[in-house]
Amino acid sequence: MSRVPGTQPEGIRDEREAASYVRDMFSRIAPRYDLLNHLLSFRLDKVWRRRTARRFHHILTRPGARVLDLCCGTGDLTLALLDEAIRASEKGKSSTQRTQNRPEEHRGATVWGSDFAHPMLVRALEKSAATRVRYFEADAMRLPCPDASVDLVTAAFGFRNLANYETGLREIYRVLKPGGEVGILEFAAPRSRFIGAMYRLYFTQIVPRVGGSISGNRAAYAYLPVSVDKFPEREELHAKMQQVGFRDTHTELWTFGIVALHTARKA
Repeated sequence: MSRVPGTQPEGIRDEREAASYVRDMFSRIAPRYDLLNHLLSFRLDKVWRRRTARRFHHILTRPGARVLDLCCGTGDLTLALLDEAIRASEKGKSSTQRTQNRPEEHRGATVWGSDFAHPMLVRALEKSAATRVRYFEADAMRLPCPDASVDLVTAAFGFRNLANYETGLREIYRVLKPGGEVGILEFAAPRSRFIGAMYRLYFTQIVPRVGGSISGNRAAYAYLPVSVDKFPEREELHAKMQQVGFRDTHTELWTFGIVALHTARKA
């Protein structure tokens, strides 16, 4: 169980250095980030993001709702959230209406993406050029958003890279409206002995080799299993969320327990 305030790359002394290390690392691997995500997950990363978006269908289809995807990287979850909002708003329309209306004119939620690694956002913008998604560059622990201004905050495989988890949770809580929800999608350590052994073998031996070879940055993909191992287990994460003020904390485990969606609601 993690006792560190946030991510701790090897040799890093404080939160400022940790944040700088993570920003530089993701900036360097941005060109091959999508390719390796799909390759190393056997394209299950797309399934996990779509499932996350469906989990928040009730918010994404709400007219006027505001959604913020934190640590959005190249925007895969951001676009999955928008797709869910569009798909739901298109239900019940005739084929003529669907043809006449542009997807970005749907009546569902407005979706924003945020990241502090500029090269990641450049790629997100390229992928989202024909959509209504908007992006801004910001540290997830210091968001340029008003208090109580967002209905849903999500983060896919990025929250564990924050230099301080409690600070990140408090910032999410601050920007959420009362009754707003948070969804944190992260890797998890399977509790099955057999699945756990296979998972650790793949993560510690294969991922660094393949990821390092293709990206040219083995350190980044060696950091991945270490960061997952140090991330709080769900009981501790729930306790942190509740300490900040969240209620209805819950975890859904997917794909033999290797991925977890942690959800909660602002009281």
